[in-house]
Amino acid sequence: MADTPMLRILLVDDDAELSRMLKQYLAGEGFELTTAADGEEGVKAALSGQFDAVLLDVMMPRLNGIEALRRIRRASDVPVIMLTARGDSLDRVAGLETGADDYIAKPYYPLELVARLRAVLRRLPKAASGATLAQLSLGSIHLSPGQRRVLTHQKEVEFTATEFNVLEALLRAGAAVISKDDLSMQALGRRREPYDRSVDVHVSNIRQKLAAAGAADVQIETVRGIGYRINAA
Repeated sequence: MADTPMLRILLVDDDAELSRMLKQYLAGEGFELTTAADGEEGVKAALSGQFDAVLLDVMMPRLNGIEALRRIRRASDVPVIMLTARGDSLDRVAGLETGADDYIAKPYYPLELVARLRAVLRRLPKAASGATLAQLSLGSIHLSPGQRRVLTHQKEVEFTATEFNVLEALLRAGAAVISKDDLSMQALGRRREPYDRSVDVHVSNIRQKLAAAGAADVQIETVRGIGYRINAA
């Protein structure tokens, strides 16, 4: 049986010692790590199409992580995990609003980083039953799980991997309310942390993109204290 190919990860961080340590650790977990020492180099590498996911530090020389992510998202939906300072909620929210799939606070345990990476990479479509891959529709939006595409008025709406999964989970729930905890597990692949706004920011991004695409007939309703529900006018 052929060996499973190593997943290729790009780390954009100017901390050379951390980069060396992670490269050794991730190799033992089935990841091949390539490093970039500044934001401009990181953007160029991320847009090469050679990587399965990107780890992007916020504080970097030449180009900070938020601006680097903004440039990446103009041309690519490669999964991106932001590396933020512990307790800096502004960086976390800014990263998520710009299109990050998730974040992890520094300093972190390599084991936790591996778990976040695997959660992000599990979102790729897998062979599944026809029912699982059947198109989901509500009002003017049509979501194809197998193709990872969302159309409204015959035009494609671009979503990040996590935004796509949040929208898919909402559509599968139908008229039922889906909790933030369940959305976090289904879309981010992890338990929701205390004071974690990740799900809220992803929902906000989806709302903005649907509105910009003219899907005014579809609304994501906030159910206070519980979660969200999607419905069509």
